[in-house]
Amino acid sequence: MIEQSSDITALAVALAKAQAQVKGAQKTEDNPFFKSKYADLASVWEACREPLTTNGLSVCSSRATPRAS
Repeated sequence: MIEQSSDITALAVALAKAQAQVKGAQKTEDNPFFKSKYADLASVWEACREPLTTNGLSVCSSRATPRAS
C-alpha cells in the first residue's frame, strides 16, 4: 500500500518555484527521420537539476516489479 500525505502545500510551492526557474533543455541530438534536433535525457536533466535541488526537491526512479501471486 502506498502512503500519501494529506497536505501537499509545501510540495506544491516548491514545485511551482522550481518550474519557474527551469530553462529549456538544449537540443543537441539529431533526429535523421524528421531532420530535426531534440534534447536527450542528459540535457533535460541538466536543465532541471539545479532548480529542483535549490527548492529542496529530488527525483528518484525505481523499477517496480509486480510480485508473483
